[in-house]
Amino acid sequence: MESYGETDLVLNGRWSAVQTRLSSRSSQDQQKPRTSILRHLTSKIKATGPIPVAEYMREVLTNPVTGYYVRNDMLGPDGDFITSPEISQIFGELVGVWCVSEWMGAGRPRQLQLVELGPGKGSLASDVLRVFSQLRSVLGEASVSVHLVEVSPTLSQVQAQTLTGNQNQAALSEDVPVYRRGETAAGLPVSWYHRVDDVPRGFSIYVAHEFFDALPIHKFQRTLKGWREVLVDVHPDQPDQLRFVLAPSPTLASSTLIQAGEKRDHVEVCPQGGAIVQRLASRIAEAGGAALIADYGHDGTKTDTFRGFKGHRLHDVLSSPGSADLTADVDFSYLRRTVGTAAVCLGPVPQGTFLKNMGIDTRLQVLLRNCTDPSTREQLVRGYHMLTDPGKMGERFKFFSLLSHSRLAKPKTPEGLKMEKKSPAPLPVAGFTELSFS
Repeated sequence: MESYGETDLVLNGRWSAVQTRLSSRSSQDQQKPRTSILRHLTSKIKATGPIPVAEYMREVLTNPVTGYYVRNDMLGPDGDFITSPEISQIFGELVGVWCVSEWMGAGRPRQLQLVELGPGKGSLASDVLRVFSQLRSVLGEASVSVHLVEVSPTLSQVQAQTLTGNQNQAALSEDVPVYRRGETAAGLPVSWYHRVDDVPRGFSIYVAHEFFDALPIHKFQRTLKGWREVLVDVHPDQPDQLRFVLAPSPTLASSTLIQAGEKRDHVEVCPQGGAIVQRLASRIAEAGGAALIADYGHDGTKTDTFRGFKGHRLHDVLSSPGSADLTADVDFSYLRRTVGTAAVCLGPVPQGTFLKNMGIDTRLQVLLRNCTDPSTREQLVRGYHMLTDPGKMGERFKFFSLLSHSRLAKPKTPEGLKMEKKSPAPLPVAGFTELSFS
């Protein structure tokens, strides 16, 4: 194998600095015994050579035995990060309103499948279902069911407790498409899957909140020799540490995943995310529905966003693999390109804009009017600002949607008929359009 020395990284001074920063260790970290995932990774790299960042993320996050998501409950105050549904109930309520709005915009089909990818603790689904219950008269006779795509056995148990209490049962084998079933207090069936492909076909509203940012990315650096993939290698002088290197020659990924005419010098690409949105677009085109994707992201402008979180603080992505969450901002321009013409893409729009368009200000005032407890009122206001302020989550967090072409198509006027009234226009897409609540 050709040498992956530091000279490869010197091609760009920026990555030389990144290597130094990400290879650094505190004396306390150095004294820790190597974890099983680190031993696994170093053995693999020594046997086959440096691995892509995507493979590193996949091993660290979803390895069936030692993966971060497989064995940890990482959400909430005692975990490594807090998501929007844990910050305020209003977030989930407005997502629930969006789901009902899109169901209505599609002509109120008889079936409504709520499908959530990476449901966390189940907080978002719980808030959405509370809205469904409050709007039961609107949903009428529609058959509502819940379908959760979750790879973590630990989190699926937490979700089951949140949504069904004790009214759930795991399958005898995890190798079956539906590995857990349950029922909410309102009698709605809930099913758990490892893959979105196993979810039954039918009219579905897909929700993916902080899901795509955890999917494995490939990283590429422009050099004097052309595009080179960033790889993870064992440090030659410190065998219990990892470092970034550049591939000495083009890889299959660097030859196929870089967009022609790319202007940036460093690019992150998530082919698994592209494959998933293609599947969602295909399912929406076939059976109807919509997808709402909410995540930290950008529209093809950012470069190096790969980072780790542990205990609510930034964490060295190569340090103690398996002990921290790994994430990268979602490139919505890439998702849009992979969808192509299979579905209509809306956004991304900043979270603050989306929530204000959905009526978060009105909802907050209603809750404050009905709340007399000072601490609860303070929590509501604090959560509102955390979700909407540009300096907090309001700007960095984005909303993106996939819709069927029929959703935005104007009804055709039958030939030979003269209509005195204009055909009704499609309902506006909530959140992506400023609505009036007067």
